[in-house]
Amino acid sequence: MTEAARIRLGAVGYLNARPLVYGLDHQPRFDLRYDIPSECARLLHARAIDVGLIPSIEYLRGPGPYAFVPGPAVTSRGPVASVAIYTRREPRDIRTIAMDTSSRTSVALASITMRRTFGVSPEALPMEPDLGAMLARADAALIIGDAALFLDHEAAGARKIDLGRIWTESTGLPFVYAIWAGWPGAIGAADTAALQRARDEGVADSDGVARAYYPEDPARQAVARAYLRDNIRYYLEDEELEGLRTFYRYAAELDLVSFDGHLRFYDADHLGAG
Repeated sequence: MTEAARIRLGAVGYLNARPLVYGLDHQPRFDLRYDIPSECARLLHARAIDVGLIPSIEYLRGPGPYAFVPGPAVTSRGPVASVAIYTRREPRDIRTIAMDTSSRTSVALASITMRRTFGVSPEALPMEPDLGAMLARADAALIIGDAALFLDHEAAGARKIDLGRIWTESTGLPFVYAIWAGWPGAIGAADTAALQRARDEGVADSDGVARAYYPEDPARQAVARAYLRDNIRYYLEDEELEGLRTFYRYAAELDLVSFDGHLRFYDADHLGAG
């Protein structure tokens, strides 16, 4: 790609991704679009975008080897609040689970959690994220993103199993939900720096991000501020990389992906490369 070419950047429209794209829509270098996570991954696989904020599992599912942008990511260490299984049953009695397939990382994490933590392998039923309809058809429901953040599960008589909490309790590690990844050579050092700088500025103005996302709803702004401050992290560092490798190993054990043990970065000198 020439230095003058615009980079086709695929982002995710959810609240938790907004700090990572802070100000990028005003930078002429980037041609920015928003989609749900699974669509962002599909566009990257199809070469319809150059770099995408994709579900972390999709790094291993592309037609060719991708590279990570070092640093920015959507992660949690403990409760995430926005990725959860809902059920009216004991977890070990779950035999079917309705899956919101908006993010395949969350689907994989749900499968891993059910197998490793609760010792069951429920049948997955793809469905739209409607808790009532999901629980009418299945023993449990996976719902993610903004829909999960504001879902009143108690009113539905369901318990909420926070998958970020379960992951960190069982592994002692953070979980990585999404990363910037793209085709080799798609971006240069200045572009990597721009994405890192957007992350830093977005995290520093997380309250402003919450206000802009829910401009007419102070109650939701308050929830969003706490969520961005207390639940979501945005730095892909040593511990997060170990959490990511562990997730990939567990997913490979369930034949969800193949993983050769290597993570590849645009910055080859990054400590996680190789």
